Amino acid sequence: METVSEKDGKLPDDVQREPVIEVQDLVKEYKLYNRSSDRLREALGLTHKCRHTVHRALSDVNMTIYKGETVGIIGTNGSGKSTILKIITGVLNPTSGNVNVKGRISALLELGAGFNMEYNGIDNIYLNGTMTGFSKKEIDERLSGILEFADIGEYVYQPVKTYSSGMFVRLAFALAINIDPEILIVDEALSVGDVFFQAKCYHKFEEFKKQGKTILFVSHDLGSISKYCDRVVLLNQGKKLGEGSPKEMIDIYKKVLVGQYQEPEHANEEISLLDDESIKNAAAKDADASLNPDLIEYGSKKAVITQTYVTDNRNVKTTAIIKGSECTIHMIVEIKENISAPIFAMTVKNIRGTEITGTNSMLEKAYLQPARKGERMEVTFKQHMDLQGGEYLLSFGVTGYEGNDFTVYHRLYDALNITVISDKNTVGYFDMNSKVTVRSL
Repeated sequence: METVSEKDGKLPDDVQREPVIEVQDLVKEYKLYNRSSDRLREALGLTHKCRHTVHRALSDVNMTIYKGETVGIIGTNGSGKSTILKIITGVLNPTSGNVNVKGRISALLELGAGFNMEYNGIDNIYLNGTMTGFSKKEIDERLSGILEFADIGEYVYQPVKTYSSGMFVRLAFALAINIDPEILIVDEALSVGDVFFQAKCYHKFEEFKKQGKTILFVSHDLGSISKYCDRVVLLNQGKKLGEGSPKEMIDIYKKVLVGQYQEPEHANEEISLLDDESIKNAAAKDADASLNPDLIEYGSKKAVITQTYVTDNRNVKTTAIIKGSECTIHMIVEIKENISAPIFAMTVKNIRGTEITGTNSMLEKAYLQPARKGERMEVTFKQHMDLQGGEYLLSFGVTGYEGNDFTVYHRLYDALNITVISDKNTVGYFDMNSKVTVRSL
């Protein structure tokens, strides 16, 4: 069911006439069991009792991909992006609906898919090429191009189980694009490679586009979606919210992330924004879900951090911050004993555990006085969000000095998760916000 208008304008006539992927009324359901024994009992018909619940991963999804298009699929985790790609490539069967594909598909869905971990890189090239339908002679003709693109050196003669994730994706992508596909399907795999490899992959995307080939890919990198896609399909909780230009769909995706999108009750209705109270309630619910139940904490507990959360530039509690906007990081602290000079701290890590940045009240010269037993304090760190788009973890602390000894009163490591939404990422962790000009001399 369409709830967002199609992209303005039309595809070129030669593209519009040639659909290569047609998805019609696609539904995918999974049966979920509390215990594995319930699955066996139901399968054997030992009782007539239904022992499963049904999870609908995709619900009546329709879309058409035309020859020569580069189409992106975006959506939150669990929206059905990977599921629909697996159905298109034949890895999964749909519960109902139809998928028609015209053309040879090369798919890069998951690291390791189709690879034998005991074989070396060369053996896996021939194994995958044979499974795709190529003869040994045809693979021989493509081997040098595959090895040159992968650029993993002598490791190609080692078992792939010894490869790093970066080497693995290099070989897998090199194989996928050098078997002369008519349709290339990629699911987030490029996020593993380094920035130079990603640049080489996207350069290959440009070559494919010029050759009139079709690319369908899933990515959380909105910058790449915006730059390379002719059209974008937006999914949420298994439903298609709409399709259109990258800018239009990215803007709506941002509203979904911060709890501002309300699905219309009827087809073809315009999207509407929730009222302020509903926005705050929905966003607060999502923000509470971002708290880490397995966080690490320690300290003497002379001061205790009782609450942490983030608000956006409208003072709405959220887990998603748009890059370039203002946000505020909050920490509520209860003072259990007199403390001569508490220091309130916050740090930001990426999902690999690298500390990106951080500050504290002493460095900022924001609070340099005693705190008394029974006080309840709100500490806020107001930020201009210049981090690159991605997932980050926030840690918090209350520390201080007792005499000459540094003391930790309470620390919370990886307390909550935030997502920075960006349609323009630069190199590194921070955007320098450079103003670039080019002129002829």
